[in-house]
Amino acid sequence: MSDTFRPFETSLDDATALRALKSATDGAEDGELFLERRRSEMLALEDGRVKTASFDASEGFGLRAVKGETSGYAHSTQLTEAALMRAAETARLAVGDGGGIMAEGPKPTNRKLYGDADPIEGVEFPVKIDTLREIDAFTRGLDPRVVQVSASLAASLQEVVILRPDGQMVSDTRPMTRIYVSLIIEQDGRRESGAHGGGGRVELGGLIAPEMWQPAAREALRIALVNLDAEPAPAGMMDVVLGPGWPGILLHEAIGHGLEGDFNRKGSSAFAGLMGQRVAAPGVTVLDDGTIPDRRGSITVDDEGTPSGKTTLIEDGILVGYMQDRQNARLMGVETTGNGRRQSYAHPPMPRMTNTYMLGGSDSPEAILSGLEDGLYAVGFGGGQVDITSGKFVFSCTEAYRVKGGRVGNPVKGATLIGDGATALRNISAIGNDMALDPGIGNCGKAGQWVPVGVGQPTLRIGGLTVGGAAAV
Repeated sequence: MSDTFRPFETSLDDATALRALKSATDGAEDGELFLERRRSEMLALEDGRVKTASFDASEGFGLRAVKGETSGYAHSTQLTEAALMRAAETARLAVGDGGGIMAEGPKPTNRKLYGDADPIEGVEFPVKIDTLREIDAFTRGLDPRVVQVSASLAASLQEVVILRPDGQMVSDTRPMTRIYVSLIIEQDGRRESGAHGGGGRVELGGLIAPEMWQPAAREALRIALVNLDAEPAPAGMMDVVLGPGWPGILLHEAIGHGLEGDFNRKGSSAFAGLMGQRVAAPGVTVLDDGTIPDRRGSITVDDEGTPSGKTTLIEDGILVGYMQDRQNARLMGVETTGNGRRQSYAHPPMPRMTNTYMLGGSDSPEAILSGLEDGLYAVGFGGGQVDITSGKFVFSCTEAYRVKGGRVGNPVKGATLIGDGATALRNISAIGNDMALDPGIGNCGKAGQWVPVGVGQPTLRIGGLTVGGAAAV
């Protein structure tokens, strides 16, 4: 890139910035100056017409001073000395009379998990519009029952520079791209929808190649056709088989958030105080791994400057770790895991997931399904809700099938899965050998902040989930 984000060459004096940061963190235990520039583009075509064509650009900084459980945070959209001094005075209020000992800074890394090419400038605008029109035409040509098509492309580039009170400086350039296709089909007055997409920290040029988006369009159509034949979902307590890949979103929400350090330090997680104890069935191993190249949830360094890590959370059913940022790790007397993340410069960091997944087992997916006497096979998921304290969750299925006598039967519509994460973990009775990651479309919300994430799992059989549907079993 020719226009690299260099705030200490174009906007601020590095010596002045360091003095302001030191004044804010004098007597504190931690802190940093986080500077960010972000550019993003979103293009959407609906029924052959451009519905959205947006470009956003932002930059700013956030300054933080930490002492004990208290953090002082101030941010500004202005990269000026005056704004920096005001922020330092504000953040300093959290330190009070001081007395803290500054924590040692993160260890540096030369590792890069993705390229730094600008995905927005990498493809010319007319090519992007033409690609969306090609997607629209191709998708309509797949089936005469297709009555509506929406296609979108998104690309962004986030550039960050992190300055610590000891003068250490860390930078990272983070590309992100995504392609998404959704459609509606109609038959005999009944309409159903399907959608599919993918992406990651990759260049847009490869993502918009026909061999990438054509399978996405076909998959969207397949899902819609399945739903066209779907019957009302049953309701009641039953065993459920979850498919590989994207169904890991249930693992992410129902279990992953409960393994973030802040919830456990405060005792508000269902897993608080259970370190070293069995929390899942034997064979269940769950990791959070921000080091997978080019994945949506991966980060070379987190938003505190710590290199991302591969953290084992549950090993063979035993709770062995939490995801940590620097503050919670220090308060809990453990090492940080590189999970300090923030939505932007306007937000302080907190423990967040990256790519969270369960390792595969030894069972074949066919054997797992054939062992399901009476239950549900859930392949796709939409939205869901989870209570971190209790671990209770509710998830809606976008693609599911009735299973009886080990045979996959008709698709069902309107199914929801209801349970709690701790019980679901213990009731896993079979783990497939087909672990897969999601296609790269996930976002995670926490405390009003959104960050990109990845999920994954193998085929799983879970006993005793409550299925919400239209009729009793």
